[in-house]
Amino acid sequence: MLGERIREIRKSNQLNQTEFSMRIGVSQGTLSELKQNKYNPSLETILASIKEFDVNALWFLFGESAINETFEHLNEIEKSLIRGFRDLRI
Repeated sequence: MLGERIREIRKSNQLNQTEFSMRIGVSQGTLSELKQNKYNPSLETILASIKEFDVNALWFLFGESAINETFEHLNEIEKSLIRGFRDLRI
């Protein structure tokens, strides 16, 4: 479920709930409810989570593939360039 994957992202990035919720733009209460699978996250929250933590969308939504499979074959320079491109406000 999405709540388990949200928890996995937070823990793998060594963030507490407050830090994680701020980075994806939700309240700590909302984060708690998402982690408990009380409701599904909004599209905005899903996209923020995927972009902010560079996770594989298929993994996040469906539990398929690896968490960061999209970057597995790239070297550090290529990863840095992609992150820089994603941060552009076009």
